[in-house]
Amino acid sequence: MRTVPNSLHDEAASRLREQIFAGSLPPGSFLDEAALCERLAISRTPLREALKVLVAEGLLRHEPRRGCFVAEVTERDLDEIFPVIALLEGRAAHEATCRAGDADVAALEVLHLRLQQCAAEGRITDYYVANHAIHEAFITLAGNRWLAQVIGDLRKILRLARLQQLHAPGRLQQSLAEHLAVFDALKRRDSDAAESAMRTHLLHQREALRDVARNQQSRLNP
Repeated sequence: MRTVPNSLHDEAASRLREQIFAGSLPPGSFLDEAALCERLAISRTPLREALKVLVAEGLLRHEPRRGCFVAEVTERDLDEIFPVIALLEGRAAHEATCRAGDADVAALEVLHLRLQQCAAEGRITDYYVANHAIHEAFITLAGNRWLAQVIGDLRKILRLARLQQLHAPGRLQQSLAEHLAVFDALKRRDSDAAESAMRTHLLHQREALRDVARNQQSRLNP
C-alpha cells in the first residue's frame, strides 16, 4: 500500500507543535497568521485548520477578535493535572503488569539498568530520556489505546511548562527508587502494587516541582 502523505494542516500543526515544545514559541506569545503563512509556506486555510487542532489539544488558546496565543500553564493547572495523570498512568501500570510476558520484562530490565546508570552518573538529561522511555513502555504494554490517548493529551499540556522536577534536592534518587518499586511489582505480577507505586511516583513529581518553585523563580504563572 502507498503511504498517504500528511495533509497541509497536519504538517503545519506538527511543525507548530514542535516549535511550542522547543520554546521558540513561548507561553503567552501571539501567533501572527500572516507571518506564519510565510514561514510555513502555506495559505491561511490550512494554517487556520492547524490552529484549530492545537487549540483542541490545549496548546493554544483562541481569543475572539484577537487570535491565537500559546497556552500558559499555571500552578493550579499542575495541581489539577497531576492527580489525574497519576490515576491514568497508575492504571496503565496495572494493565501492563497483567499483560507483560518474559520478553517484556527483559526489555524493561534493560531500560531500568540504563536509568540506574544515568542516576549514578548524575546525567539528568539522559535520565529524562530513559524515564520517558520507561513510561512509554508501560503505556504500550497496557495495550489500551484510550488510556494512551488521554495520557498523551495531558503530557502535551505538561510539556508547555518545561518542568524540571529532577532539580529538586534528592529527587533524582527518589525518582529512581520509585521506578524500581514499580518494576519490582511488575516482575512479581502484582498489578495492584504496580498501580499504587506508579501513582505515588507521579504525585511525588508534583511535590518535587513545588520544591523547585520554592527555591527558584518559577517559570509558571502564579
